[in-house]
Amino acid sequence: MKKNIDLGLLISRIAIGFPMSVYGVNKLIHGIGFIEDMLTMHGLPSFFAYGVFAGELIAPVMLMIGFRTRLAGLIFAINCFTATILAQTANIFKLNDFGGWALELLAIYMLVGISFFFTGAGKYAVSVANKWD
Repeated sequence: MKKNIDLGLLISRIAIGFPMSVYGVNKLIHGIGFIEDMLTMHGLPSFFAYGVFAGELIAPVMLMIGFRTRLAGLIFAINCFTATILAQTANIFKLNDFGGWALELLAIYMLVGISFFFTGAGKYAVSVANKWD
């Protein structure tokens, strides 16, 4: 069977972008007050909470369609890292109820975002040729 790396990248972009965008839509519907509270608790300005929309809505859509994929992957990964630092540090060394790492999904999201930073979108993408694609 012939390798099709571009199709694999498309499937990965959709597989990682769609589930994260659901988190973003949820925050659109229910608000981001809890994120504002976390930021304030850490001594950061509460308006930084609006950055979650870049990481959970805009970047995932950019990943899914393959637009500025490297930049979107970087934003996506930074969003996941920030979520880990602000909300999940207590779970870094914990296991979930099934014996897996409590942060596995967040870590997978972050690492795949980083991989898109390095690989780009592949040829199945709405893309503009530049260093961020």
